[in-house]
Amino acid sequence: MSTGATVSARGPGRRPGSPDTRAAILAAARELFAHRGFSGTTVRAIAGQAGVDPALVHHYFGTKNDLFVAALELPVDPRQVLAPILAQGADGAGERLLRAFLSVWEDPDARLALLGVVRGFLEPDGHRLLTEGFLPTVLVPAGVALGIDEPERRMPLVASQIIGLIMTRYVVEVPAIVAMSADDVVATYAPLVQHFLTDPLP
Repeated sequence: MSTGATVSARGPGRRPGSPDTRAAILAAARELFAHRGFSGTTVRAIAGQAGVDPALVHHYFGTKNDLFVAALELPVDPRQVLAPILAQGADGAGERLLRAFLSVWEDPDARLALLGVVRGFLEPDGHRLLTEGFLPTVLVPAGVALGIDEPERRMPLVASQIIGLIMTRYVVEVPAIVAMSADDVVATYAPLVQHFLTDPLP
């Protein structure tokens, strides 16, 4: 016989949707991705750390890949930046990648946020956000979309050039690199990036 009382289907200790729920999920995701890597972190583990039902994680962020990108707190979604570049194929992709990269990093507001992300990579276990997260989630799929062979090998080589440029131009601020115009940066680095994308590798 019904008593008219409403019994919650939510398990004990689970936080319902609230203004703080999204922030709690992001904080849990950042911590777990950093310590366990992308492949070692499950949506269920993130939900448990945040004290929410796993369904809420999917509600707020969709897929695990989407949650990872959101957890990085980038000023732009790199997948959206890459989409028009990838649509044009591998020929000339090195130059297009460099110009898109510079269009984001040369913006002072975006650069400030991105520098925070880079410094996070340098913290203990933070490298896993790059090696086990950003590379397999964003860069390797970009290589697949370009149609290049061995994207799992080529895209980390591309990343080595981009990361080196970030460190010398924006983090350490090596004077000779900082002084280069955007066009000079593209002219210098694009052939190297294109080489790793399409030329025969040893």
